Amino acid sequence: MKIIGLTGGIGSGKSTVSRFLAELGAVILEADKVGHEAFKPDTEPWREVVAAFGRKILTPTGEINREKLGEIVFSNPKLLSRLNQIMHPRMYDMVKSQLEEYRRQGVGVVVLEAALLLEANWTSLADEVWVTVAAESTVLRRLKEKSGLSEPQSLARIRSQMSNEERIKQADVVINTDCRLDELKVKVKELWRRG
Repeated sequence: MKIIGLTGGIGSGKSTVSRFLAELGAVILEADKVGHEAFKPDTEPWREVVAAFGRKILTPTGEINREKLGEIVFSNPKLLSRLNQIMHPRMYDMVKSQLEEYRRQGVGVVVLEAALLLEANWTSLADEVWVTVAAESTVLRRLKEKSGLSEPQSLARIRSQMSNEERIKQADVVINTDCRLDELKVKVKELWRRG
């Protein structure tokens, strides 16, 4: 089984590249969805996150309000680091376990889509690291269209992440998504064929 670690900054086109790879036959494992699982009420990570950030981050039904938590951590590097210390080890174990299950099932290619693949030191889980990049102006436009984030909110999230230059240094494959969708699809197909 081949495991592609797909990463990139917010709004860099990871999900689009992931979707194209799924169309070509890859199984997609989204770290974000694993994070949602780890955030379920009354789990150990949920209790730790609530203890660290207070009950103000909870919805009336007791779930973690990711938007509220995001506002807190993306403007404070120390708090973001604290959240990552709680979540990354648990998510790593959950991801590793899921990859082992895919291996047992005989899956050919798995794409581990993880924004923090490099920051969390999960590269050992992947055979290759693919990085998506786009110009900051493109990322800002995408974030405004997709999630209605203001420019200051978007910039806070962008600045809280590793730079494209740092990601590129650790990449086996770099995909510039600053192009038309049909062009991007062709790029992804060529990389897939290359095997």
